[in-house]
Amino acid sequence: MPLTVYSDETFMREALKEARKALEKDEVPVGAVIVCNNRVIARGHNLTEQLNDATAHAEMQAFTAATNFLGGKYLEECTLYVTVEPCVMCAGASYWSQIGRIVYGAADEKRGYTLISAGILHPKTTVSSGVLAEECSKLMKDFFRKKR
Repeated sequence: MPLTVYSDETFMREALKEARKALEKDEVPVGAVIVCNNRVIARGHNLTEQLNDATAHAEMQAFTAATNFLGGKYLEECTLYVTVEPCVMCAGASYWSQIGRIVYGAADEKRGYTLISAGILHPKTTVSSGVLAEECSKLMKDFFRKKR
């Protein structure tokens, strides 16, 4: 049986499902999945309000779930798919997890790690951006428009 290879868009759609879960909870709609060997091994969405924890970002939830799944703290063979560019905290956590690749949808012009430095990431981590960016961005814009 041949191995099906999924596209970045396929996994970003999974991250978007997580973002919608956050939206249903009135959380900032950011979602993340971590993929290893072409399989989703972890999911996360923002839980900062529900947990009353400023560090409960989608990526942090996904990192914890992935390391628990794999039984180790390093994710060098994995890819993080996240709907919005990681913040500095999440980029720093990705450094310590040694994630192999990050794919994000929408840029974050206010809080994204690239505003500070791309060097926050582990030197071996590769990055792809703009995957389903319009859909990812729309979720955020609609959320904040309703809040104002």
